[in-house]
Amino acid sequence: MKFIRTMAAVVGAASLVAACGGGGHDLGKELGLQDAEIHFVHAIPSGPTVDFLVNNTALQKGISYKNVTNFTNIGNGQTTVAYTATGTTTPLLASGAFPDVAKGHEYTVLALPGLTAPDIGLIDDPFDKGLLSNSARLRAFNASVNASNIDLYLVSAGTTDVSSVSPSMAGVSFKNAVPASGQDSIYVSGGTYQLIATQAGSKTPIFQSNSFDLQNNADWLVTSVPIAGALSQLLPNQIHLLVAQGGNTSQPALELTNTLNGQ
Repeated sequence: MKFIRTMAAVVGAASLVAACGGGGHDLGKELGLQDAEIHFVHAIPSGPTVDFLVNNTALQKGISYKNVTNFTNIGNGQTTVAYTATGTTTPLLASGAFPDVAKGHEYTVLALPGLTAPDIGLIDDPFDKGLLSNSARLRAFNASVNASNIDLYLVSAGTTDVSSVSPSMAGVSFKNAVPASGQDSIYVSGGTYQLIATQAGSKTPIFQSNSFDLQNNADWLVTSVPIAGALSQLLPNQIHLLVAQGGNTSQPALELTNTLNGQ
């Protein structure tokens, strides 16, 4: 649960934001006063176009693989979520629920491949970012049934050896996030990085990305997904990483290529 900040902190932060032209801060969310927000990530390679339902009503329609919807305000309390093939309401491809949606939180729903049928992933992010912080926020989610437990390393560009490095997000198991749902994201400084994935506990990379820029105040969800074709063949550890960027502008997730094998 969020701490209640004092009015002095509110006034001071508001003055700072006004002086800096916004600075990437969202005071209502950071103070826990803004209505909860929810968005949807389509993470099923070669999956069908879907509609995203909240409390049995289509919130966004026609969502294809790699698409990430805008954050949309929703009410509080128990909230059911689901997705279905576009233009239909039954049968649902997958469904789930958040038992107690709260103000100031960000909620993410992911369509993900399962062993025998489409599945669903749920993340409750309390968004406990400090009022004056400009750090980037980062969380991992595993949507790879063929790589069911991985470690992710966010490392400086050019790094290829992680033998002496601790995972940034360790033990990311299938259908789960690290940090776990209900916990805040991790915070890192903006910079030029790359991502390396290994099997949990191993130091041998199964995925290594090109370098990319992570900006201050970014809000990233890094999701592992099977490569095209792996859904039917279930090739072990053949994955890509999708980067879903939070915000109020809908944009496709960035799909990072594995430089280890050019896939």
